[in-house]
Amino acid sequence: MDRGQSGASLARPGMDSVRDLVAAGGVYVVLAQYRDRFACEPAYHYLLKKEFEEYGTKMRALNDRGDDSPEGELTDGILDQLAKYERAKVAERSRRGTLRKAREGKIIATMKPPYGFRYNQARDGLIVYEPEMLVVEKIFRLAAEGLGTKAIQTRLYREGVSSPTGKELWHRPVLKRMVLNDIYKPHTYEETVELVPKEVTAALNPNRDYGIRWWNRSSQKMRQISEPGEDGRRRYRQKASYTSRDREEWIAVPVPAFLPRELVEKASTTMAELRPYKRQNLMRGWELRGVMRCGCGAAMTTHTASRASGNRTRYHYYKCHRSVDYRRNSCKQRLIRAEAVEKVVWEFVSGLLRGPEKVRAGIEALTDEEQQATRSRDPRKEAEVWVEKLEECDCLRRAYQDQQAAGLMTLEELRERLEELENTRRLAQAELEVIADREDRVKELEGDRDALLDHMAAMVPDALENLTPEERNELHRMLRLQVTPASEGYRVSGAFCTTEPLQA
Repeated sequence: MDRGQSGASLARPGMDSVRDLVAAGGVYVVLAQYRDRFACEPAYHYLLKKEFEEYGTKMRALNDRGDDSPEGELTDGILDQLAKYERAKVAERSRRGTLRKAREGKIIATMKPPYGFRYNQARDGLIVYEPEMLVVEKIFRLAAEGLGTKAIQTRLYREGVSSPTGKELWHRPVLKRMVLNDIYKPHTYEETVELVPKEVTAALNPNRDYGIRWWNRSSQKMRQISEPGEDGRRRYRQKASYTSRDREEWIAVPVPAFLPRELVEKASTTMAELRPYKRQNLMRGWELRGVMRCGCGAAMTTHTASRASGNRTRYHYYKCHRSVDYRRNSCKQRLIRAEAVEKVVWEFVSGLLRGPEKVRAGIEALTDEEQQATRSRDPRKEAEVWVEKLEECDCLRRAYQDQQAAGLMTLEELRERLEELENTRRLAQAELEVIADREDRVKELEGDRDALLDHMAAMVPDALENLTPEERNELHRMLRLQVTPASEGYRVSGAFCTTEPLQA
C-alpha cells in the first residue's frame, strides 16, 4: 500500500488514497497483509477504526483474528501493542549500542565521515584525509581574516572547490557549523582527559592534541506531515523536532587534530561574533517584497545600487536570490527595475480590487482547496477521537496508580505503563496541534477575505491610489499574490486564476 513509507505516520500517499476512497463510499473492507501496515501506533488504529466505521467500512489484516468479538478485539489489540513494542525495542537497542560504542571511544560510522576525515579499516575511528583537511584549513584562515560565510562561499566557488556533497556551491550554514565544530579544534591532553569517558583515557597519547566528536547532544524525532501543494495534490515532507539533552549526557570521542590551535580559536571567535544586518534605504517602500518569484523557482530579493561615478541617485531592483556571481550555477534572470514592475502590477491589482466579487470567489477557492486537502477527514470528529484518547489515558493513569497502591503492580511495572501512556498522550496532543494548524490556515484565509472586502467597501476608487507602499504590499499578501517575470512581461497569480502575462 505504501512502499518505502513507515507505518509510524498516517500522512502517507497510499493511506491518504485509501481514506479518500472510503470517504467516497462503496468500500466494504480495507485489507492489509499485516496490521502494522495500517499503522505501528495503536492510537492510529483506533482513529482509523472510528473513521472507517462512519462509512460502514471494516479494517482487516491477514494476521488478525478477523471478527469483532471481544476475543478478536483483544487479539488485535495485543498485535498492535506488539508492533509498537517491537519498533520501540529496535530503536532502543540501536541507541544503546550506539552509546556503548561512543563510551568506548569509538566513532559511530555514518554514510559519510566528517569532511577532512576518513574512516579507518574497522570503521570505528577517524584518520585525517589531508587533501580535504587543507580545504578546511583554508576555510578557517578565511574566517580568521574576518570573511563571512557568503564571502567564503564565493571564494571556494571561484577556486573550484567542491562541497562535501560534491556540489559546486557550499551551503553557508555548513561553513559556519564547520568553523564552530569541536572536531576541528585541537584540545590538549589535559583538556581531552576532562571530556572523554575514563575508560578511554588510557589509550590517549599525552604528547598529542585531539579534536572532539560529540554524541548524544540531542534527541531527534521525525514526523511526516502532508500539506496542500500548488498543483492541488498533497505534498509530503519530514518535520524534525529536536530536544537538547543535559550537558552531563553528552559523550566525547577523541579524534586526530590537524589545525593550529591559535587559528581555530581566532576563526571561531570571529565567526561567532554577531554581525547585525544593516538595511539601507529604509525610506524606500517595496510594494512587491516577498511577492516576486523568479522563473527558476527562487525568491526574488530587493537590491539597491548607485553609480560608481559618485552620483547619489539610487536605483532600486528586484533580483533573483540565485542570481549571484557564480558563472556556472547562477540564474540568468536579469535585474528588474522596481518602479516599472510595481506600476504594472498595481494597475492590475487596483483594477481587480474594484471588482470585489472576483476577489471573494478567489479567496473562497483557496479556502476550499485547503479544506479539500483533507476532504476524507472531518476535523471535528478527528479531534473528538484524540480528545477521547487523552481522557482514556487519564483514566488508565489513575487505574494503574490505584493498582500499584493496592500491591497489584510493582513500581517498575507502573513506570513502564505510565511511560506508554505518556507516549500516547504526546502523540494525541501532536495530532490535535496538526488539526488546529489546518483550521488556523483556513481561518487566516477567511480573515483576509473579510478584511479585503471590508477595506474595499469603505474605500472610494480614487483612494486606492493614495495607499502607501506598505499598505499595497499588505493587500498583495492578502491576495496571495505571486509575480513571476516572463518573456512577454509578468505573470501574476493568486486568489484569482493565473493571468495572461502583463505587458511591461
